Amino acid sequence: MTGKDEFDPNALRKEAAMFYGLFLRGHSVEKLRQDIDVPKSVFDKWMRPRRYDPRFQESLRRVYQYRKQVLAIFDELVLNEKNKARLQ
Repeated sequence: MTGKDEFDPNALRKEAAMFYGLFLRGHSVEKLRQDIDVPKSVFDKWMRPRRYDPRFQESLRRVYQYRKQVLAIFDELVLNEKNKARLQ
């Protein structure tokens, strides 16, 4: 099995949970979101023609999607925490 095939299906949740743990320890939610996210302007720069090899660009697309998914999970965890705090 190659490295490409060895994807941990729980990796997204584990990474989001790590950032969520930092949030629970008092780190700024906005700062954490910035650390997780890849801005669209950066992604667009990555995708400029002839900047990188097409195979590498495909890897960058996967990184971009991965980061967006981690961010979505993190946002959901933070939202649930805020809703839980309001209910108590």
